[in-house]
Amino acid sequence: MFSFFKKKPSPAGSLESLSCDMHSHFIPGIDDGAKDLEGSLRLIRGLVELGYKKIITTPHINGELFPNTPEIINAGRAVVEEELRRQQLEVEFRAAAEYLLDDHFTETLSAGGSFLTLKDNLILVELSFAVPAINLRTILFDLQVKGYQPILAHPERYLYFGANKGWYDQLRDTGCLFQLNLLSFTGHYGPEALQLANYLIKKKYVEYLGTDMHHERHLHLLESSPAVFKTVAKLVDTGLIRNAQL
Repeated sequence: MFSFFKKKPSPAGSLESLSCDMHSHFIPGIDDGAKDLEGSLRLIRGLVELGYKKIITTPHINGELFPNTPEIINAGRAVVEEELRRQQLEVEFRAAAEYLLDDHFTETLSAGGSFLTLKDNLILVELSFAVPAINLRTILFDLQVKGYQPILAHPERYLYFGANKGWYDQLRDTGCLFQLNLLSFTGHYGPEALQLANYLIKKKYVEYLGTDMHHERHLHLLESSPAVFKTVAKLVDTGLIRNAQL
């Protein structure tokens, strides 16, 4: 597809080696991400200028704050896709979801409901930032019995794991994959989240990297952070990062 928008490289570097961003909030008006279509397009254009070729946006689904459904998300995706075509912005745009492992999720799982996946059986899940679910390992096991492969979003942001890093080992033993937020390397979530991110990298526990972008402040942080570009280059060189396979 021809694009009228010339790619403007970031002064700090490129994220082209990742190819795909698999965690963002670009469907306008349905969660705490982009507020309107214009804002969504600005964020998407920013990622294209950083080198991304594919975006899988992941609106929140949880039982209370954001009770989204696959139908709501796909309707929003279609609106964004149409505007991307109209503006001739060259990027593949898809939608999945970021599922909070709450009662709503477990009820849907028990009832045999379907979920939006990143690709094939890959499902992005998140935990409460206050405390993990009491039955977390059971939920993850049941999810895999149903044929899904869970990817835990931003494990470095669950600061309660810092007091007992053995939780990470237990989650890995259950077969859970991990996705780090690039914003963690800017210091955006604080020094403890950065420390946990580096711990997970040292343990070789990271398969996916996501922007988790919600608004333009996040975009500006990524564009201006040499630490992000250096870390991405280092991780891609390990051969462990799977973004390009999505």
